[in-house]
Amino acid sequence: MANKYVTNTMEKLVNILLVEDDEVDVMNVKRAFKKNHITNPLFVAGNGIEALELLRSDKMGRPCIILLDLNMPKMGGIEFLKVVRADDSLHNLTVFVMTTSNQENDKVEAYNLNIAGYILKPLSMDSFISAVATLKNYWQLCEFPE
Repeated sequence: MANKYVTNTMEKLVNILLVEDDEVDVMNVKRAFKKNHITNPLFVAGNGIEALELLRSDKMGRPCIILLDLNMPKMGGIEFLKVVRADDSLHNLTVFVMTTSNQENDKVEAYNLNIAGYILKPLSMDSFISAVATLKNYWQLCEFPE
């Protein structure tokens, strides 16, 4: 008799788009992915305009998770979220804000634009690795449409 409690250990390889202008933060995300054995395809855009170009092209396929900084040149995170939520082909993307901004108005505005979570960038690498591990658990548990 097969054990009905055996789980599938296959890792879900959903595409992840990191929208971040700071090269050190990009390297920290990559390092945290490596420490957590995350092999998901990671695409990087330096601002909201680049992110929209990627999302609207067929270069990366459809991401299921967007990690979004708020404070960026050209098009910041809140402006990017407004465009995404108004676009019929992008409005249902899962977006987590990862930012240094602890401003209440940024949090309220981001949540009003239907984000999945608001994460303050921690100062220590260990805390950041732990936060990324939690995100991995999230997308491993969730089912996304094709």
